[in-house]
Parts: sequence; structure tokens; C-alpha cells
Amino acid sequence: MKIMVLNCGSSSIKYQLFNMTDNLVLGKGVVEKIGLKGAFLKHEKNNGQKVKFEGDILDHQGGIEYILGVLISEKHGCISSLDEIEAVGHRVAHGGEKFKKSVLIDNEVKEDIKKVSELAPLHNPHNYKGILAMDLLLPNIPQVAVFDTAFHQTMPAKAFMYATPYALYKKYGVRRYGFHGTSYRYIADKACEIANVDIKKQKIVACHLGNGASITAIKGGNSVDTSMGLTPVEGLIMGSRTGDLDLGALLFLMEKEETGVETARTLINKHSGMIGITGVSSDMREIEQAAEEGNERAKLGLEMYAYRIKKYIGSYAAAMGGVDMLIFTGGIGENADKIRKSITEGLSFIGIDLDDEKNNGLRGEEAIISKDNSTVTVMVVPTNEEYVIANDTLEILNG
Repeated sequence: MKIMVLNCGSSSIKYQLFNMTDNLVLGKGVVEKIGLKGAFLKHEKNNGQKVKFEGDILDHQGGIEYILGVLISEKHGCISSLDEIEAVGHRVAHGGEKFKKSVLIDNEVKEDIKKVSELAPLHNPHNYKGILAMDLLLPNIPQVAVFDTAFHQTMPAKAFMYATPYALYKKYGVRRYGFHGTSYRYIADKACEIANVDIKKQKIVACHLGNGASITAIKGGNSVDTSMGLTPVEGLIMGSRTGDLDLGALLFLMEKEETGVETARTLINKHSGMIGITGVSSDMREIEQAAEEGNERAKLGLEMYAYRIKKYIGSYAAAMGGVDMLIFTGGIGENADKIRKSITEGLSFIGIDLDDEKNNGLRGEEAIISKDNSTVTVMVVPTNEEYVIANDTLEILNG
């Protein structure tokens, strides 16, 4: 069975086409700058052949039409007809409390995705556009929604509730939901497979570190706490998001700067985090380079970044009564060896002992990077959310 996976962002579409019979990626790529000047599509076949197309891509439907055209093109394609695509799996950021697992998309599901869009205004509306586009372009094939929040629905109330009036939780669903759940499902299973241990017996702290970043406590295979909250702003310091912030400080700034809600939302989502601290970039590679060249604010940003993660690791170890595994994933977690070292320094008291030789220079590969006598197994596990989405889609269709 051939399944297409779509991850639609505000101005981008990531895609992969899987042949689930052989677990092969036939083709993958990304559309960037939708609705902007300089829009393009990058496509890669399973033989490594890459191609880039440039042109006007006005909206998500146009972007997906472009993708479908490339997939069946005689020169660059990987299928002969769109009829070979039997289903589409969509990444959907927020599923609220209703969606505890992936679901087949029908009209009711579409309405529910729209309802919770106010909880993820930067993500859900664009995920929804991808669903509508496929309704028009390939109207006769099933579509499945895979929610980032679903994995975290196992959190107990003591972890997901906020200390706001309970009536607001009942009225608006104001609580911790968490994100990156699809990634956490994959890396937790994969790490236990690599280490040859039973996930049901493991206490895992998993760090998904990218431009958006979060950390999750996984006990017995279930999420029991996570750093992102009602929205993806809470928790760790991110590329351009604040992470944890005193709400009084935000109200103070809004009063002093005489800003409204939209300006404040832009401040905490787009102009804060690493770019706000350093003034250099939201890209960790550029920040590390600036720090090596002596930029003091870049050094401060890196210290704050690692310190925040270190605190969460300690708190989750306490919450679970110990930790057996520490996993790094995401663009930074998989590739930034110096940041992994900074995070794990000083944690030997809870059994985390990094092996510098194993860690240094490791980029984008599965590996155990702790010392042989480390009580906690420290690992790098590249994530594969697209495979999870494709596999969930397959299981639902076979359901």
C-alpha cells in the first residue's frame, strides 16, 4: 500500500510517499515560501536523485498540486499514476482532549479540528488546509489525522492541570496538552529496541530539541508529564519562543509597551527565545559560531538553553522516582554534540555519565553515548514522525 504523508505549515508543506509493503520511502520533499516570492519545491527520490523547482505557489492547494505533479512526472516521479496513492496521513498539531489516538477523517473530525484551532493558531489552520486540499485533489481516498497531542493524553490530572479557576478548564479546556507526541512515540519505542529493554519497565526522559523544543517524562511507555502546555510556547527555551515565562512579566510588558494580544502573541512566539536573547539568530548553528567568536550574548543564550533543559531532566527524574534512559532527538538533539555535553554535565548524581568519545562529532545517527558503567543509558535517536503517521494510517485502514 502506498501512503502519502503531509505536514502543512504556515508557508511550507513537508511530504513523503511510503510504500508500506516494503517500508520504503519512494519520494520526499518540501514546498517552501507558499504565497511569497521565491517559492520552490525540493524533491528527492529513493535513489538519492534531487531536484528543485521554482515558481509561483499561491496557496496550500497549489503546493499540493505541484507535489502530486512531481510524484507522477516521467523524469522525476516515483509512481506512474495518482491512483497508486491509496491514503493520506496528516500531521495535526492539536487534538484537544477529544482525540487520544489517530482517527479516520470525516466531516465531524474536520469540525473538531477547526474547533481546537484557537489552541494552536500557528499550526492547526494550516494542517486543516492540507486536508481540504486533498479533499479536492484526491476526493476518493481516505485521510487520517495523527495528532501531536494524542500521546500525552495519558498524563494524570496532577500533571496537566493549571492552577487557574477550575471553571475555566471546564469551559475552555485550559490545561497542559503537550506536543511532539508522534516523535516521542517513535523514539521511545526505537530506543528500547536498540537497548534491548522492555519499554513497560523503563523510566525515560526524552528531549525533542529543534527550533521548537520540548521534553517529556515517559514511564512504562506512557507520557506522564511534558514541558509544552496549552500551546507550544511553554517549557524549554526555543528558537524564537520564550518557553517558561512569568505571566506577570508578560502583563507588565504589555502595559509598558501598550500592546494588545496579537502583538504580545508575536512577541512570545516570534521575537523571543534564542533570537531574543542573542540577537544573532534562531538557528543554533549560527549561535554556536557567534559564541566561538566571542559573542557574549550568544554564550549566555547557550548557557540558558542547556540550564533550562538540565532543570527539567532533574524534575522529571524526581517525578518518576528515577530515570533509566535519556534520549536526544530533533535537529539540535541529533546533531549538536556540544549542547548534549552541556546539558548532561553535572548530572552524574542521578546516574547520567556521558562518554565524550562516543558523543563528540556524532550527528544524525542512532547511538548510545553514555559510558558503559553509566546507570542511565544516554542515547541519540533520530526521529521519524512521518513513518509513525504512515503506519497509523495503515493500521486504521486495516482496522
